Amino acid sequence: MKLGLIGKAIMNSSSPDLHVRLGQLTGIPTTYDLFDANEQPIESLESQVEKVIAAGYRGVNVTFPWKEAAVKLATRSSPGARMVGAANTLVFENGDIIAENTDFTGFMSGFRATLGERKPGRVLLMGTGGVGKAVAFGLGQLGASEVILMDLDDAKSHQLAKELQQQGFTASTIAPAQLAETVPLCDGLVNCTPIGHEKSPGCPLPAELVEARHWIFDAVYVPAVTEFIAAAKQVGAAVVSGVSLFVFQGVDAFKFFCEDDAKREAAAQQSATLFAHYRRQLLKENDA
Repeated sequence: MKLGLIGKAIMNSSSPDLHVRLGQLTGIPTTYDLFDANEQPIESLESQVEKVIAAGYRGVNVTFPWKEAAVKLATRSSPGARMVGAANTLVFENGDIIAENTDFTGFMSGFRATLGERKPGRVLLMGTGGVGKAVAFGLGQLGASEVILMDLDDAKSHQLAKELQQQGFTASTIAPAQLAETVPLCDGLVNCTPIGHEKSPGCPLPAELVEARHWIFDAVYVPAVTEFIAAAKQVGAAVVSGVSLFVFQGVDAFKFFCEDDAKREAAAQQSATLFAHYRRQLLKENDA
């Protein structure tokens, strides 16, 4: 099964390791290639997808900056991809391009695997691009009392707030200048910006604002321990790392790539084992 990932700044992604490992665990010989726009010219998502379809790929994952374009390119989309308006998984089947959003499902699974039945409460979410949208809807489904959105592009945060409200979720927006006054009012702090990635180092908010009572989530997982996560651990806040999203969205994507139910079930059964493996490997954590 030929798979791949299309995006920017992805050469250190652990996705090839995850999908090849899942292939071995489920008995599906799998290859997984990286198509990085920083390493090779990619004119558009559409042109790259045409190339991989012609080369016999079963499907691809899609990351920054093409998650929203992925839904528009698809001939069929899952309810989650349509609701979020973004996709991170494209499956090629009988001439169709099927869009799925496993960031949405994977975030919810990772939250539960880490924090159990804890309620999200009032959550500040920074960054309203493709992954931010998926996480925002996931927070709504998990029962967040309010999702407060912040983006450098006000129009994007306002649009997402409107979309969340249309689905019956409570959402509002703040400007970046309101960050310091908003954080103390929140239970959860969520980073869906690229800040903290090895290519964009830093912390998405002043580290001293994080308190022990907060839970935090960082969508960045390269490096696995970002400055934001380090700040949260230092004060004893609960941490949902990007590693959880990476593992659970990856397993969900692999299930869509599979062509029969028995293989899908075999992949699903590996999620807890893989989560423990990558927590040890990437976060240097022992099994908790």
